[in-house]
Amino acid sequence: MDIIQVIVLAIVQGLTEFLPISSSAHLILVPKLANWPDQGLAFDVAVHLGSLIAVVAYFRKDIIQLWFGWWQSLTLRQHSMYSRLAWGIIVATIPVSIVGLVFNDAISTYLRSPLVIAITTIGFGLLLWYGDRVGSNTREESEITWRDIIIIGLAQTLALIPGTSRSGITLTAGLLLGLTREAAARFAFLLSIPTIVAAGSLQTVKLIRDDSVSADWGGMLIGTVLSAIAAYFCIHYFLKLINSIGLMPFVVYRLALGVALFFLFI
Repeated sequence: MDIIQVIVLAIVQGLTEFLPISSSAHLILVPKLANWPDQGLAFDVAVHLGSLIAVVAYFRKDIIQLWFGWWQSLTLRQHSMYSRLAWGIIVATIPVSIVGLVFNDAISTYLRSPLVIAITTIGFGLLLWYGDRVGSNTREESEITWRDIIIIGLAQTLALIPGTSRSGITLTAGLLLGLTREAAARFAFLLSIPTIVAAGSLQTVKLIRDDSVSADWGGMLIGTVLSAIAAYFCIHYFLKLINSIGLMPFVVYRLALGVALFFLFI
């Protein structure tokens, strides 16, 4: 890849990982629209690492509290809001890990097409609008129940389909369960940490097993750094503005993108 492709794709990944518009869809579509060669699995892993660094850095204080809460519940049997959230994040990650492990190859082979992305972009965009409209928008993270956690965890498995958006579907599920926009977004972002780690680990194993893959270490380093910077600012401003601008701009974007894909590729 040339440097322009590295910069563009890294920023695209950083911005779209935490916005409800699907990072995987954009990493597939941008090279197609720009007539660039596929960036390859190694680069995808690198820019996802950047997103992981960003979300860990942004929520570092929360992560420390979650860790201590989880550890105290494990060793001292002392439970708190943080221990419940920590266990909730672990439990909610199990479904997507199992489904991803079993069906990853089939998804990569049969679902990485513009038609699938167009359909999911529009369909889950409408579902995001519906969730934002009918959700009571009254409950905070501290009020998340085990029922909520299981539903959000199951919903996250749909994000394995390109175009769905992991943050988008978990945010939608949270809204439908009555969480406020900010609470649903924060839980979705925290839930992304083990999910990105699990997905990245699976892809890394594939890279290690494939001796034919050559890595552009310079491009990967630049991609990781730029993705981390873009993702960090994206998280900050999304949480800051979500209550004032709502989710309609993202719904409109998804609908416009989906329609454009039908015209371009169908």
